Amino acid sequence: MDTILETKQLTIAFGGHVAVSEVNIEIERNTLKSIIGPNGAGKTTFFNMISGQLKPTKGQVFFKGKDITKMSPTQRTRLGIGRSFQITNVFPHLTCHENVRLAVQAQMKVFYNMFSHFSRLNEINEKASEYLKMVKLENKEKELAVNLAHGEKRKLEIAMLLALETEILLLDEPTAGMSLEEVPMILDVIRTIRDERKRTIVLIEHKMDMILDLSDSIMVLFHGKLLADGEPEEIMKNDQVQKAYLGGLQDDAS
Repeated sequence: MDTILETKQLTIAFGGHVAVSEVNIEIERNTLKSIIGPNGAGKTTFFNMISGQLKPTKGQVFFKGKDITKMSPTQRTRLGIGRSFQITNVFPHLTCHENVRLAVQAQMKVFYNMFSHFSRLNEINEKASEYLKMVKLENKEKELAVNLAHGEKRKLEIAMLLALETEILLLDEPTAGMSLEEVPMILDVIRTIRDERKRTIVLIEHKMDMILDLSDSIMVLFHGKLLADGEPEEIMKNDQVQKAYLGGLQDDAS
């Protein structure tokens, strides 16, 4: 197995409350791993430790075999870990093209210089257009981000993560707040990225039909502990998982 991301005994406590407890997980390169669990299971907290927003009380996070536990979110992004949030994070008063172009420039370490050769600028603009096309926003290049529908802002955010040439996309509830009409658009983008097998995707999502359709594997958190990890069909047949979602599993059984 070609493991790109791994956690060992990953734990975090807030005062006397243990939010995530000794989670060991391996995520294979260029696959889609979903994280599910009831409300309060520790999903976003686990995400925040992977991306560096929170420092674990105990345990380690490894990226391509390198211990990144003490690295900042910015350092992790530079290594190749990109994170989206439940609330979209784009520059509202820039066009879609400008938003993605800034991400391309950051990745290429190219900043504005009036003496820059035009061919270099052309390369940056072409890359920005390419990423917008990947998320099916090529017809919105000149549109201000503030004018986009919520689902389109999500796609723009993913384009910006792709433009940073991240190897892992951490997507926290990518369909949150979307209308029923918008959900298929974002699913189409995620499915395309998954099918190309050029990125590893880790996502938190509550829509089970979406999870089953998209995921290569699913991990289930319950009261901060890893309850199960496996292929979608295996997870759906797991008695403990069913009990957790039906509310019948007790803390001492997890």
